[in-house]
Amino acid sequence: MRFSLFLFLLFSVLFECFSQQGEKKVVIGYIAGWKGVDPNKTPAEKLTHINYAFANVVDGIVTSGEGLAERDSLNFLKLHSLKSRNPDLKVLISIGGWTWSKGFSDAALTPESRKKLTASGIDFLIKHKLDGLDFDWEYPALQGDNNVVRDIDKENFVSMLKSFREALDSLGAIHQKHYLSTIASGGFRKYLEVNDLRSAAKYLDLVNIMSYDLFGAGDDTTGHHANLYKGNQAMMPASKQNRSVQSAVLDHIEFGIPREKIVVGIPFYGKRWKEVGPENNGLYQPGIFDRGLSQDRIHEIQKDPSFKQFWDYEAENSFLYSPEKREWVTFESLKSIEHKIYFMKKEHLAGVMFWELSEDPSGALLDAIDINIKRPLVDFKLGR
Repeated sequence: MRFSLFLFLLFSVLFECFSQQGEKKVVIGYIAGWKGVDPNKTPAEKLTHINYAFANVVDGIVTSGEGLAERDSLNFLKLHSLKSRNPDLKVLISIGGWTWSKGFSDAALTPESRKKLTASGIDFLIKHKLDGLDFDWEYPALQGDNNVVRDIDKENFVSMLKSFREALDSLGAIHQKHYLSTIASGGFRKYLEVNDLRSAAKYLDLVNIMSYDLFGAGDDTTGHHANLYKGNQAMMPASKQNRSVQSAVLDHIEFGIPREKIVVGIPFYGKRWKEVGPENNGLYQPGIFDRGLSQDRIHEIQKDPSFKQFWDYEAENSFLYSPEKREWVTFESLKSIEHKIYFMKKEHLAGVMFWELSEDPSGALLDAIDINIKRPLVDFKLGR
């Protein structure tokens, strides 16, 4: 009996190992057009997809920002040149974003407006020889950055995605190619409650969860902005409880998104609070939000001897605190990336995405993704 149990466990481990090795995970990098594109500083070999941000929706059509068409065209040419180093690389346009989602509700409102929007999106894709469209509507049926909001956005969002999927499939039949349709999805439960992601998923290849910014501007209490697990619920504000990468993923699964389409978002930036007291090394303490920090700025802070680095074993996230300066920083570390990729593999998800490439000029975070994404699950020794 013991020998049979041993063989069963051994077979299970080997099966898990081989199945994980056979799964090709995506690594999606967002690139901000306004920061420029330098092919020599773009590690195409470590990416499967590039989502170029952003195109706008103006007067019901997909278009470059005002006066930015030439810039975008040149940037797309540079991105396409990367395929000489990685022929499998996919280049998509991300449409919308926080400030450019104002035109979605009107554009998706009627069959006629959806037809107009779809035609313009396909024209944009053909013009720039893209591999797909990424929709970053922030948010259907919810207020974003002063965007138009309608309850019927819920149905119209699905109808819009259906219209685009059908058009992409028609184009793909001509070109003998599958064109991608993806979305950036809110990393909070309310987004799922007011939308119909179960129906939307039928028309999508990937759902990229923005599983970050869980704490940030507007919060007068410090906290992790991309913690893997929930952490100490008793210490944090009630509005922030039950917020984590894990809960965002499990909520998406609950609301009907297949695991194999879910992509975990990783931030290539951190955030800082000032005037933070020393209790609990500054974690979940009152403070004044200061600003976001790129990874190179975080590296500078780590060299400051007044700062000490901590690991929150409950939330599985890193943070920095200086009792002298009374400053507290949440950030993505090499260790937290390793834990996130272990979680992604364990849950059999599609892969990871990050915002945004230029925030990690040394390439350390992308290197951590690249190293860990290639490891079979059985090589990880993390657990909880």
